[in-house]
Amino acid sequence: MAVLKLDLKGAKNLLLLGAHADDIEIGCGATILTLAKSHPKLNFLWVVLSAEGKRRQEASASASLFLKGVARSKVVVKQFRTSYFPAQFEPIKTFFESLKSFAPDLIFTHHRDDRHQDHRVLSDLAWNTFRDHLILEYEIPKYDGDLGAPNLFVPVAAATAREKARHLVRAFGSQKEKHWFAEETFLSLMRLRGVECASQHAEAFYCRKMICG
Repeated sequence: MAVLKLDLKGAKNLLLLGAHADDIEIGCGATILTLAKSHPKLNFLWVVLSAEGKRRQEASASASLFLKGVARSKVVVKQFRTSYFPAQFEPIKTFFESLKSFAPDLIFTHHRDDRHQDHRVLSDLAWNTFRDHLILEYEIPKYDGDLGAPNLFVPVAAATAREKARHLVRAFGSQKEKHWFAEETFLSLMRLRGVECASQHAEAFYCRKMICG
């Protein structure tokens, strides 16, 4: 299969959207680590919509780990109520409007058909706010069993995949009691997506619209 190179030479700003602490890292952490090394001059805006207390501290510390070495970055951690995003739609939409001034060239957000209601709200608002932008929707494994068939794959080095998994487990100690929150989970999904694109490891996304020229 032909491989299309995503040319980011002219790109300046990259927007990362996550409903909760650890969402961005789980969904596209290895891709971020790769971009941070290959395009260190990109300006990263890392936005977490819901994190309080220890989770807030973990979110900020983890973002710093994944963005280490980049020239410019900003981490924003909001405190919207977890699991109630549909009921907080108006203030969250108002916040999204404030993100327009960042003028992102590439956006990462949740998959539109994710079964978590908070995730769906973020995906819908990303498309509502940035109607003519390149948006890649990432996946998050969970008990609901909502993994699907993504159509865009980003191969990542084995060392990068391990670095992502290691960072996640070390950064989010508050999640260690969850049966699924383990290095094996994150590595297994990246290995599976690697199989689907003839690579050792990969992260996969849903790309609903892309213009090739």
